[in-house]
Amino acid sequence: MEKSYNFSTIKFSDLEDIVQIVPKLNPAKFEDWFTYPYEISEEENAFFKDLIERHITYLVFYTEEDLKMKFLSPILYKINFLTEKYHDWYDANFSGKLNGVEIKGFADFMVATGIEQAKKPFFFIQEFKPSIPDRNPEIQLLAEMLVAVEKNQTTVMRGGYIIGQYWKFVVLEKVGENDFQYFVSKSFDSLELPDLLQIYINLQAVKFKYCQD
Repeated sequence: MEKSYNFSTIKFSDLEDIVQIVPKLNPAKFEDWFTYPYEISEEENAFFKDLIERHITYLVFYTEEDLKMKFLSPILYKINFLTEKYHDWYDANFSGKLNGVEIKGFADFMVATGIEQAKKPFFFIQEFKPSIPDRNPEIQLLAEMLVAVEKNQTTVMRGGYIIGQYWKFVVLEKVGENDFQYFVSKSFDSLELPDLLQIYINLQAVKFKYCQD
């Protein structure tokens, strides 16, 4: 019987059984991404300042769904990933094979081509409620990104994960046959205006720089 895993329950040790994958520390991997030349307008600055002021007192109490609808959705709506070539997908069914092993489940958020169903993914976000979850969002994100690299027949995939107010971004690279390395950025606090503006710039870079068919 063919072995299969679900994104929501897969462990890092499972990924290690399927492929060679190691974490690496190299902040330079994010320089090109995080220095994207996007100019924040006065309207955008005011929008995000207001968003923080509205939620800073209550965000720690939000459920996962509250966090998504009240705080994350306005940020993603502001980016507007809906284009003729690709758009944003929420809780979308996603699956693929990695070294002959099926991995499947639902992706919290991804940017991908397709109209009725997601086809070619470019970017993922894994999101959890404020407290440290039983599940590990970094591992779920890596599993999704690994499947995407194989589906796209590419060598690089980008993503991010969120625990409450904190965001981290991830770059995954394929360096050989079934051989991967990944890099995790510093943490960005979305309740601090400079960090939230940088998160917004990073997402704008995804839209204009990395969503290329």
